[in-house]
Amino acid sequence: AAVSWYEEFQRLYDTIPCVEVQALREHSDQVLHLSFSHSGALFASCSKDCTVKIWSNELDISLQHSSNMRPYNWSYTQFSQFNADDSLLLVSGVFVGPHNSSSGEIAVISMENFTLLSRVRNKPYDVFGCWLNETNLISGNLHRIGRITSCSVLWLNNAFQGIESENVNVVKRLVKIQNLNASTHRTGLVGECSRYDCPDLLLDYQEQLAASSSSSSCPLLELGSDSEEEEAKPRQSGEAAVQERLAGGGVSTEEGLQQLFDDLLEGCVRPALTEAQLETKVAELFVRNRTKPPELNLLPTDSSSKMKYLIFTTGCLTYSPHQIGIKRILPHQMTTAGPVLGEERRSDEFFDSLDHVIDIHGHIIGMGLSPDHR
Repeated sequence: AAVSWYEEFQRLYDTIPCVEVQALREHSDQVLHLSFSHSGALFASCSKDCTVKIWSNELDISLQHSSNMRPYNWSYTQFSQFNADDSLLLVSGVFVGPHNSSSGEIAVISMENFTLLSRVRNKPYDVFGCWLNETNLISGNLHRIGRITSCSVLWLNNAFQGIESENVNVVKRLVKIQNLNASTHRTGLVGECSRYDCPDLLLDYQEQLAASSSSSSCPLLELGSDSEEEEAKPRQSGEAAVQERLAGGGVSTEEGLQQLFDDLLEGCVRPALTEAQLETKVAELFVRNRTKPPELNLLPTDSSSKMKYLIFTTGCLTYSPHQIGIKRILPHQMTTAGPVLGEERRSDEFFDSLDHVIDIHGHIIGMGLSPDHR
């Protein structure tokens, strides 16, 4: 008998013959995603025909329910996920807004009577969304800061949007992270791990800070000149000018950047970078002084407590995701209770830091967790 899910998968894949026993033809267009309930009794299918269908996974598979999302201006359904007790179904799709602009939207469907409980906007649509617990789900939003710089915000939402008082939150901000070089955060998952049954994925924050100061996660561009005449009369590059002013003391990041822009306009500093490269440099300098460190003092100390990690694809070099970001979800972030926009932040804590980043050095197309989340 197999002792792990992987050995069981190998046994089924290698030794059990694959025979088609039934063909389900209820979808009228391409099927994009299938998800099974935790009990295995149901599964859901998403399709380009803009429907999500719920099936009974018995010996003779039968259709239990079909929801058409086109009346809600959806273009198609792309992803679904059952919550932990299989009472709710999260459905993610592409929403067509004004002027044919496309964004994402998440719908929550009750498994008791198949009614639509709530809808949550989700941007970009390939964040997909995921469950944090039985009644709270995570969605995304994207804010453009520049041509290739943006900010991703992940939100915690109540599955039941109806409230009895305007003082009760239905949404709360989880994390806010800067994106460089047209990258965004996508494909969010929540991993749940016991404190001592798996290796700690997270770097010590002080070690991570020291590593990031010595070598950036994104390779820095060379700022050399193109001619011998310019080499004979060296002039400061943009980044060097900013760093020198900041190191001189008494100058804030904003003042240093403003002085750099003034010098560029007056011709005192050689513009060694293109507009896009300069935007990335300014964003890197800004995030170094405006990122909130991890709250290590709020981590659970109980050995029996489960720790949850937010896992998503991201990047720093290009639009295509090539990194996996990991962020630990703290106990006070598990509920929408508290300030409407999340915890209060100081001016130097504009962005949140990631606890760990794994660079795949290639385009990440999909990502999933093993059944035991290890």
